[in-house]
Amino acid sequence: MEEIKLYSGRPDSTEGRLEKEVRCYDLLDSLSVEYVSADHGAAETMALCEEIDKTLGAAICKNLFLCNKQQTAFYLLMMPGEKPFKTKLLSKQIGSSRLSFATPEHMETLLGVTPGSVSIMGLMNDKNGTVRLLVDKDILEGEFVGCHPCTNTSSLKIRTEDMFGPLLTALGHTATTVELPWEVD
Repeated sequence: MEEIKLYSGRPDSTEGRLEKEVRCYDLLDSLSVEYVSADHGAAETMALCEEIDKTLGAAICKNLFLCNKQQTAFYLLMMPGEKPFKTKLLSKQIGSSRLSFATPEHMETLLGVTPGSVSIMGLMNDKNGTVRLLVDKDILEGEFVGCHPCTNTSSLKIRTEDMFGPLLTALGHTATTVELPWEVD
C-alpha cells in the first residue's frame, strides 16, 4: 500500500498540483477553516479508501452526482460510504422524478471535477447554484467529514460544523438534509 502523507493544513508545496486543488486550499485558508490534508494514490479501491479514512480519522463520504430523468435538475448527495443507496427512496424525499447518475460531462461543466473526485468542494465551481446539495443526516452527526479537494489523489478532514457553516456559506449553497435507511428492502 502506498504511503499516505498528512499535513496540518495545505501541503508543503503546491508545485505539480491541479489548479482546482490549490483553489480548495486557498478557499479554506481564506475562511480560517482548520483542516488536515492527505496525499495518497488515486482513491479507486475500497481498501485504499479505508486506509485513508483510518489515517485521517474521518470517514470520507460517498458523494453521488445525480440528475432527474430530464437532466434539468442536478444533485450532489453526501452520505456514509457504507450505507446503501436506492434512488426511489431519495426521489420521494426531495420530490424529484426518477434520479440517475449525471454524466461525466455535466460533472465537469457544473462542478469542475472528473469521476472519482466529486465532493462538496466542487460546489465552488457551481457559480449559478445549479447543483442542489443533499446531505444524509448521519453525515451531520459526526465530528469530522472527509472529502476530496477536487482530485482523488488528496483528501481533506474538516470539522462538520466548519464544512456546513462558513465553508458552505462561502460556496453560496445551502444543504437539504435527507434521511436514507441503513437497510433497504
